[in-house]
Amino acid sequence: MAAVMPMMGRIDGGSRCCSNRHPDWMCEEVSTGTTIMAVEFDGGVVIGADSRTTTGSYIANRVTDKLTPIHDLIFCCRSGSAADTQAIADAVTYQLGFHSIELDELPLVQTAANLFKDMCYKYREELMAGIIVAGWDQRNGGQVYTVPMGGMMVRQPFSIGGSGSTYIYGYVDSSYKPGMTKDECLDFTMRALALAMDRDGSSGGVVRLAAITQGGVERKVVSGGQLPRFPLA
Repeated sequence: MAAVMPMMGRIDGGSRCCSNRHPDWMCEEVSTGTTIMAVEFDGGVVIGADSRTTTGSYIANRVTDKLTPIHDLIFCCRSGSAADTQAIADAVTYQLGFHSIELDELPLVQTAANLFKDMCYKYREELMAGIIVAGWDQRNGGQVYTVPMGGMMVRQPFSIGGSGSTYIYGYVDSSYKPGMTKDECLDFTMRALALAMDRDGSSGGVVRLAAITQGGVERKVVSGGQLPRFPLA
């Protein structure tokens, strides 16, 4: 089992770096203050995220890829501390790879979600990580699991997370329809992320989308100029 040392690599708010000689953003933890989303459809899942990574009010990276592959047909979307979520994703990828070799077949999405849940619960006092696990397997098809901070796990037909999600609960509740096609899910995800990016200062950049089916992974990037606009009423 891969060891996780979540506190290493952080920029803490302690005396080690914070002083009158340093700007405030240098003393803030690197965070994927973000909007992430995943939606199930018949035959697979659609996942999406913005691309902004922040350090306090400073934008550390405008084009981060928050859609992280865990196995061939399983991805996770990450929100929270960049260091924590990367460490967890690397550890789960390592464990799931060995599990797949032992089974001599592709792993289940639920297995990946359980690994995230166990790690987030075990280190709940040290980690700041909110994860959405999504993918396809031969037993249950497309699945979306939410693993929020603290280590709970629940399967949902669609899930949103990150700082921008607070702005779009009403939109996704009113716009989601069971039985949507892949293209409808892609459009639904893109519009929801665009709305969150328009409202949330910690979300921005481009929208990264991926559709995961039995046939593989189709990825797409939507630049800021191509995103839909939402005029004020």
